Amino acid sequence: MAVELDVFVGNTTLIDKDVYQLWLDGYSVSDAVTIRIQSGILEQTGATQDVLESDTMDHYRAFQMLERLLHCPSKLTNQLLFQIPPPMQSMLIEKYYTFDEPFVREVLGKKLSKGTKKDLDDVSAKTTITLKSCRRQFDNFKRVFKVVEEMKGPLVENIQQNFLLSDRLASDYAAIVFFANNRFETGKKKLQYLTFEDFASCGKHLIHNWTLGAVDCMVDDMDVDLDREFLQDLKDLKVLITDKDLLDQHKSLVCTALRSKVSSFTEMEANFKNLSRALINIAAKLIHTKDVRDLFIDLVEKFIEPCKSDRLSCNDVGIFLTQYMNTARALDAFKHQSLWERYMGTIKSCIITMYHE
Repeated sequence: MAVELDVFVGNTTLIDKDVYQLWLDGYSVSDAVTIRIQSGILEQTGATQDVLESDTMDHYRAFQMLERLLHCPSKLTNQLLFQIPPPMQSMLIEKYYTFDEPFVREVLGKKLSKGTKKDLDDVSAKTTITLKSCRRQFDNFKRVFKVVEEMKGPLVENIQQNFLLSDRLASDYAAIVFFANNRFETGKKKLQYLTFEDFASCGKHLIHNWTLGAVDCMVDDMDVDLDREFLQDLKDLKVLITDKDLLDQHKSLVCTALRSKVSSFTEMEANFKNLSRALINIAAKLIHTKDVRDLFIDLVEKFIEPCKSDRLSCNDVGIFLTQYMNTARALDAFKHQSLWERYMGTIKSCIITMYHE
């Protein structure tokens, strides 16, 4: 019996975005087929389950061949084996490097080493993200880190140029690289309320103000390494709490500026010295690597929690920090204005980001 077939021949690689997402999510072919059937694709297309399984396997084989090119995205854009339109290439790259927030929160600030990778079984169980997807995301973090850690120039730009990512995703990867390099503690129980977006926002402020790149755009690792000379100089700020006259003057100036501007003036006036000591002592300890790593837990325990225990609103805390920073300009005996503003401007931004009501 004669069988009629409709045949179409072309050289453009066909990509099903839904199947690509299933592959990225780490599903096996059989699991992907089941999910596609549950979506109603057989009824929509009139295909059989065998045809659907064959289609899924074909896609998976193509993705596996593409993966080595995705490890170095410029190779994907310059290769001739797969005829993929530029917009589709961009989609493949962007989705390949996109990560799950629950996953990145588990590994943020940890060393991107074999030891951390061995713990991905536990991360997978905790986040319900497949182990295969966890490994892909971890390897992406590590790959980007290795490529850009020794580069001169702005971190976000280096990531964009080498991995062809969107502005937003490149900025997120810059935060991941920065946190991994400086090993900031993000996993403590008291920090669990903070999202990756919170940490990424803080990381952006730290990169722009506290790194070597903040003062010299031609140094190695400019946006990755903190400016150690700056951190060492922060001990000079202790004069604001060790000199009683300066402490009293500063309190007077801040309280005068706050009066009638905040609803919690009485609490702020009563606790001014404790809050000031907390902020200055955090600064003075940043000369030590361990205290740099504990920056966020220190901000929570020594400043944010005391403010919350007094039921201070985020708005009032923001006004307090603004006046606390600005009024120091009027202290004639205080000679470290640029250092102070470089420190407090960043700390203020981080605290406001972290202060969830």
